Amino acid sequence: MTVSQPAWVDYSVWWHCYPLGFTDAERRRVAGDPVTHRLEHLVGWLDYLVSLGCNGLLLGPVFASVSHGYDTLDHYRVDARLGDEADLRRLVDEAHRRGIRVVLDGVFNHVAREHPAVARAEAAGPGTPDGSWVQWVDGYVRCFEGHLDMPELDLSTPAVRDHIVGVMEHWLAFGIDGWRLDAAYAPGPDAWAPITARVRADFPEAWLLGEVIHGDVADFVRRSGVHSLTQYELWKAIWSSLNDTNFWELAHALERHRAFLATFVPQTFIGNHDVTRIRSMLNDDRHLGHAVVLLMVLPGIPSIYYGDEQGFVGTKEDRPGGDDQIRPAMPPRPENLSLLGRPILAQHQALIALRRRHPWLVRADIAVVAVTNETIVIECSSESGGAHHEIAIALNVDDAPRPMPSGTVIAHSAEDLMEIEAHGWAVLER
Repeated sequence: MTVSQPAWVDYSVWWHCYPLGFTDAERRRVAGDPVTHRLEHLVGWLDYLVSLGCNGLLLGPVFASVSHGYDTLDHYRVDARLGDEADLRRLVDEAHRRGIRVVLDGVFNHVAREHPAVARAEAAGPGTPDGSWVQWVDGYVRCFEGHLDMPELDLSTPAVRDHIVGVMEHWLAFGIDGWRLDAAYAPGPDAWAPITARVRADFPEAWLLGEVIHGDVADFVRRSGVHSLTQYELWKAIWSSLNDTNFWELAHALERHRAFLATFVPQTFIGNHDVTRIRSMLNDDRHLGHAVVLLMVLPGIPSIYYGDEQGFVGTKEDRPGGDDQIRPAMPPRPENLSLLGRPILAQHQALIALRRRHPWLVRADIAVVAVTNETIVIECSSESGGAHHEIAIALNVDDAPRPMPSGTVIAHSAEDLMEIEAHGWAVLER
């Protein structure tokens, strides 16, 4: 059964931040080190978030961990490299004072090898109450996707479910607005169902977002009880179709996206903490605007990964420390940013403002009305509030200009309103 997400989510545009990198925290914790109050750094960027046009802060891991935050030691304690509970309290309060919702990263599928539950499980062994907290393979604790430092919890164990519900509800009572469930695909949808049912019953206004990379995503939503999932198919189709000059791939992905919308509203993105930055992913820098247009106009719940709005570059590499380029430190204040990012920032602000003026886009219907290898015209429409709404996206990656489709141009990559320039784009209201 699909559950309706809280109404406020339909109006949200998220800024996704990886706090350990953003605040330039040490790569690994050192036991006994004093608390360093780095979350205050993020408080100083909240007005920037508002000026961008966002009203949601999607935070990466903030809880005590060994290194990158996805190897949790204690779900009830703020990572000392970031600060303490008072620092998180101030961040949440200051965000809410500005009308910004806050969602935290819930890393519940796996924990650090040093986690007390793992030590107890290994000492007790499989088939015991303590041993039932973790997954076992051939007498050894199973680790997440081969990462030996991240043993997997067993979400079918009632005590583990109780623990996860307890953590989620503790921080929801603290004042956060929802959870991103990291690696939600790993334990599977049925493992999440009893957890999400309890949390939704106690906190009906909390948003639950699951990280799912592939598979039958609509079925996952129906069975798991989460409200939304990460839309990796659309992410891939956006940069791949632009690089390959093949808008037929995008058209196919949009058919799938439209089908998903019949069940749930996907969380859309063109960058996050796990992938090469969109500007580095694209072969032609002239197509960055095309990707941003698709993110901000297509239906879904959009998020911007911090720095993408400034045109940051960074490549994810498959090696230790391979995430460092895509999880950089930010300067003390937004005013310290390079002036080189201002044109891309202005483009993001304009397109986010367009999105905020047309909130119906979140659940719009999609129709691809024209497509070639080099061009595509996509209509987004809705019958809401007793009125018909329609916006068209026109993209051109050809070396020659193309005629402008019918409609009133409301955003454009160039000044000429009679045609779409070579490697240009336009958004039209109809």
